[in-house]
Parts: sequence; C-alpha cells; structure tokens
Amino acid sequence: MMALPRIIQGGMGVGVSDWRLARAVSQRGQLGVVSGTALDIMLARRLQLGDLDGRMRHALAHFPLKEMADRILEKFYVAGGKLKAMPFKSKPMPSATPGMAALELMVVANFVEVFLAKEGHDGPIGVNLLVKIQVPTVPSLFGAMLAGVDFVLMGAGIPRAIPGILDKLSRLEPAALPIDVTGAQPGDNFEAAFDPAPFVPPGVTELKRPNFLAIVTSASLATMLARKASGKVNGFVVEGATAGGHNAPPRGALALNEIGEPIYGPRDVPDLQAFRDLGLPFWLAGSYGSRDGLKEALSEGATGIQVGTAFAFCQDSGIDPAVKAKVIDTVLAGQAHVRTDPLASPTGYPFKVVELPDTVSDPIEYAQRTRICDLGYLREPYRLDNGTLGYRCASEPVEDYVKKGGDPADCVGRKCICNGLASTVGIAQMRKDGYLEQAIVTAGDQVTGIGKFLKPGQREYTAMDVLDQLLGVESFSEPQVEQNTPEHAH
Repeated sequence: MMALPRIIQGGMGVGVSDWRLARAVSQRGQLGVVSGTALDIMLARRLQLGDLDGRMRHALAHFPLKEMADRILEKFYVAGGKLKAMPFKSKPMPSATPGMAALELMVVANFVEVFLAKEGHDGPIGVNLLVKIQVPTVPSLFGAMLAGVDFVLMGAGIPRAIPGILDKLSRLEPAALPIDVTGAQPGDNFEAAFDPAPFVPPGVTELKRPNFLAIVTSASLATMLARKASGKVNGFVVEGATAGGHNAPPRGALALNEIGEPIYGPRDVPDLQAFRDLGLPFWLAGSYGSRDGLKEALSEGATGIQVGTAFAFCQDSGIDPAVKAKVIDTVLAGQAHVRTDPLASPTGYPFKVVELPDTVSDPIEYAQRTRICDLGYLREPYRLDNGTLGYRCASEPVEDYVKKGGDPADCVGRKCICNGLASTVGIAQMRKDGYLEQAIVTAGDQVTGIGKFLKPGQREYTAMDVLDQLLGVESFSEPQVEQNTPEHAH
C-alpha cells in the first residue's frame, strides 16, 4: 500500500519540473512529478553544455544497457560544454516510425530523469506527459518505468489508451498508441508502435505498473475513462481554467473577451459531486495553491491538490534563474499579467503565457523571429494521398504549411512553443544567423500571488517554502492506494 499525497507538484513545461524539483517535493512525502515532455532534447543539450555537475553521466552510468548509454554519450557529450555561438546538434524530429537512435534517446532520457528524481529517498515520483504529443509517448513511458516511476499523469486530451499500455509495458509486451490524424479515412489504422524487447535488461521479467492519474476538466470525461479506458484508472487531477499551460477550450461556442482571451462559463466548472460519486481519488488544480485552497479541496472530498505555478518559480525548478528573477520582480511590482492566448499554441488548445519583455510574448520579439519548426513535438500528423503520414505545424514557415495542405489563417499568431519552452530552461538554440531563441513563460493565474512565499527582504524561495505554507504543521491522515504490479493490472 502507498500513501496518497496531499500535494501533487505539477509536471510543467519542458524541463521546468525537472528531477531536482520533483526530488525536493518527494522527499517531503508529497508527489514530485517530472515533466516527460521533450526529455530527449533535455538530455542531449545538457550533455552538449558539458554536464558540469556530472549528474547526467552519473544517471547514464546506471542505465542497465551500457552500450545504449555509451552511444548517447559519444554522440552528444561535449567536455567543458559547447561554445555559446555554436548551435546545438540536431536530433530527428518525433515521428510514428522513429529510428533506433531516436528510440534509444527517448527511453534513456526518461530513465535518466526519473532515476535522478528517485535517487536517495523512498518518496513517490510521477511523470507527466501530454496526450497531444502522441508519437514519443510509449517509449517515454517505458524509459520512466525502467527507472521505477510510481505515477503517470496525462492530460491535454483523452488518455483512454494509456492504462492498457501501462499494463502491457509492465509485462514487457509490445504496445501501440493510436494516433489522431487529420484527413484519416475509414479503414486507416495509424499508430505509434513500440516493442520493448531491445530495451529489456537481462534477467528482468516484469516492471512495476505505475498508478495512472488522468488530468481532466469535466466529470463526464472522468466517468468515461473510469468505465471505458483500456485499463485501470487510479484517480483524477481535476484542472480548472486558471491552471497553467495548455487549457481545455471552453465548452460550447468560443467567445473572447476584450483582450482576446477565451471566456469560460458555468459549463466549464467541474461537477465535484460527480467526482465524489466515482469513488476514486481526485485532486483539484487551478488556483488551489494555498493553505485555504487545500482545506477547501479536502472539504469537497478531494484527496488533495495539484500545485504548479508556485513550484515553477521556486529555486528548485528548471526555469533559468534570470527568467525567474524577471517574473518575481514583475510580481512584486504588481505588474504581472498572465494572458490565456487562444492562438499561441499550434495544438489549438489555449495556452497561458506570462507577458514579459524580451520573450516571445512581446510582439516586437515575436516579429523578429524567423519561423522555423525544427523540434516538432507539437506537429500535426495528416494523411497524404498515398495513405502515409505527413507532418505540419502552424508555427512553421507559412509557405511550407500551405504546401502541406494547411490553411494560412491557422498560422496567424502561432508561436513556436517547443523552442520557446526550451529557452525558458536555459537550453536555447543559437541560429546560424546569430539569433538566440527567446523564452516563452507559461504560468497559471496564481503567479500574481507567488510573493507570499518570499521571506522579508528575499527575492527567492524554495520548494520547501511552498510546502511549508501549503501543509503547515497540521497532520492529516493519509489515504492509501494499492500499489500496481503486473499481477494486479486490469
């Protein structure tokens, strides 16, 4: 039996919720979560920056298949770090049919992040993936499971297939995730298949099946997943419209306010009675990041809360310290503003962006950037005339998007989320023309309140400061959940 946490630390951005943040939270007995998004890029670029603290190489030395780890080191590690003016080495963009080198990087990178998060303590660690980013999902899950991940959390879509995939991977069986493809025709069967056999360490016959928490915005989706998912759903994170990152679009016809943000209404408020009726643990997210928010959630029958924004700007997170300082200064000056941008993300999901000068949210900075799609995590798969897959992104050069059958109107206002988020955590790409990719900072509406975690005269705070304020000294009785193992799998 595993005690369920009162606090789930949100799995944010590309490298914002890194292994250090997750480990700090987990050591307090709460659920530390690493972001599983683009971990292959994170590992490759950390190595090219010289891995100055040696942690990447330390984790790679523990990967159970030494030859795979050695290949990655040989390709990406630069002793002392690359020159600032040099671009990072590229890697293949995600696709439904990746080569072995791309698969190895995905599996190993997820192992590395979870291994480091779990090392040296027995607290729970989760990994957060986006349903919208489909093609890397299964190998990413397997890499995390090789490192013993305890929870998998997924939102930004309907994760119906994931519980069954976790069951198969725990038994070391091949698994495939159906892919949403624009223009798919009856009879088409597009999927991202993964065979774990080349990645199974000698003598290993099964892996722990992690608990699966679906991130949802409505009770109807939760009810469907509880009844019709491919395997056991262990609980839900219920996100309101004020939570950071990608938000579900408002229900019904889209209406915008005077500054172009989607308007959410009563239909977007989750029916908590319906969640209570499901009888599964649930956590509330979106403006619950306070002591009173935790008390309110518990009074509503929730197991606890998910908190993202407060952790995102603490010292332990992966955000570049200069970016954190800029956000905190803006907050303390009473000038912080988060805009729910309906256009920024090429996924079509509204995306919450902190408006800051010298970032992609600045119209001048946005206009200076030459459009390019070279990371490709948010690309849209579409059906070619010959029945195979093509990929396009509304943030790529407009003429390229149109050549691939895209509507040029879809490109208006779109931002390169992939490169922007990478820049936010200090791994910005340097272009051959000398342009350095700029950050895009995402946060929930509660960013305006992070000053409460600062001690007098200080402009930094830690994950421990956040947990101290959320939990106080009052003790709570901890509910229990049965640990998933292959024989318990649905």
